[in-house]
Amino acid sequence: QVQLVESGGGLVQPGGSLRLSCAASGFTFSTYVMRWYRQAPGKERELVAHISSAGSSTNYADSVKGRFTISRDNAKNTVYLQMTTLKPEDTAVYLCNARRFTTVRVDDYWGQGTQVTVSS
Repeated sequence: QVQLVESGGGLVQPGGSLRLSCAASGFTFSTYVMRWYRQAPGKERELVAHISSAGSSTNYADSVKGRFTISRDNAKNTVYLQMTTLKPEDTAVYLCNARRFTTVRVDDYWGQGTQVTVSS
C-alpha cells in the first residue's frame, strides 16, 4: 500500500522557520522524483520545489528561491522541505508528490497535505 505522510506544519510568525517531512512507503522511493506543492484557499496548486531521485538536482519556484531547501534521505524514504524567512503568502496546505515515468505509464502518488500558516 502506497503512502505519503506529511508532517511538520503549523502556525509560525513571519520570519520564522519550519521543516516539513514526507515519509514514503509502499514503493521504491529512491527511483521517484519528489516534489512539494502547495495550495492556498482559492488559488491553484503551485509547484514549490522538486528533487531528483538521487538528490543531485533540485529546482525551486521563484517565490521561494533562497528561502526554501528541498532534500531527501533515500535510506529513510523521506523528503524534507526546510522553510525559512516565512511570509504570510506562504500560508497554504503543503503536499508531497512522488512521480516516476516509465515507458508505459506514469506512477503518481500524493500525500494528504500539512497546513502551514504564517501569521502574527
